[in-house]
Amino acid sequence: MQKRLAVLLPLIDNLISEHIILRNDVMNNSVHADNADLDIDAFRLREFRKKGNKQILIDRLISYRKGFSGSTGALLRRLYLELDLDKVSFKKMKRSQWNTKVRGIRELTDMDISISDVNILPLTNSKRNELRSEARNAYIKLSKNEPFKFFDISTEPLLKWDQIELFKTITTTENIALPSFARWVTYSSNKSIVSFCLKLIVHYNQIDAGPAVVKLLDNKDHVLRAEAINCLGKLKYEEVEQQLLHIYSNQPLNCQLEILKAIGRMETRHSVLFLKQEFLYSTDFDIRKNAARSLVRNAPKALIEELMASSSEDGQLILKHSMNPLIKY
Repeated sequence: MQKRLAVLLPLIDNLISEHIILRNDVMNNSVHADNADLDIDAFRLREFRKKGNKQILIDRLISYRKGFSGSTGALLRRLYLELDLDKVSFKKMKRSQWNTKVRGIRELTDMDISISDVNILPLTNSKRNELRSEARNAYIKLSKNEPFKFFDISTEPLLKWDQIELFKTITTTENIALPSFARWVTYSSNKSIVSFCLKLIVHYNQIDAGPAVVKLLDNKDHVLRAEAINCLGKLKYEEVEQQLLHIYSNQPLNCQLEILKAIGRMETRHSVLFLKQEFLYSTDFDIRKNAARSLVRNAPKALIEELMASSSEDGQLILKHSMNPLIKY
């Protein structure tokens, strides 16, 4: 392989440099990639007829395309298509080995080649985590109309790492068609999908999703309930403040902490007395700490000064910590 690469890579690099990168019309964007003259025959060399060598060419084209945008990147994509290399990648998707399928999906995604729903959607729900994750990322990047359609059929969980990768893909994909994520909060039976949609609702500030998120306050899963409260707080959905106060005493600790945070983020100043009582009389350190943080955001300065003067040494320390502007809330 090393000997083969030593021969082929310089050959491929010279061809790409001469016919694509160093062309004046491409360098100054004076011609569109679809209209540019492209000497395809220069790349139809005997060396690239072998399967292994053809794969080296595919890998090299993808490597170059990752480094070039505009007309140059579009011309590299056109070369990939006109050499029928996309067919090689599609064949990989039909192989039985999951890692070969992943490689095919990745190649098509890197070259921005559309994949039909019938081929990609079933893979988004694969039992194999690596294949499932790659297919989901590809579907979001390549689907022009409904990039989140796989949420409807997903039964396998979105693992934490999956969520990180998907979030990165969604937020960095240009011109993505964003739906209202309240749809899956309301109808999905996959808790990990609902949890992920709550994060997306916050990121895109979809305040219209508020009523759907409020319904999760009755959910039996206290973890999902806490995430819903967190979402409502970050949306500053003031309509739910009184409901949060009403259910507070019947909630587990994680939900109580999220309620204290949510009230602080809403900054309505309607619940200052409640926050003061939790700060002064609770025996749980985390509750006192979060009540203090929310008090600092909502209470008049005179009340904070009064609490500083009358609180114990521990209480004063908590308040000073909460007033530190360098600490992110």
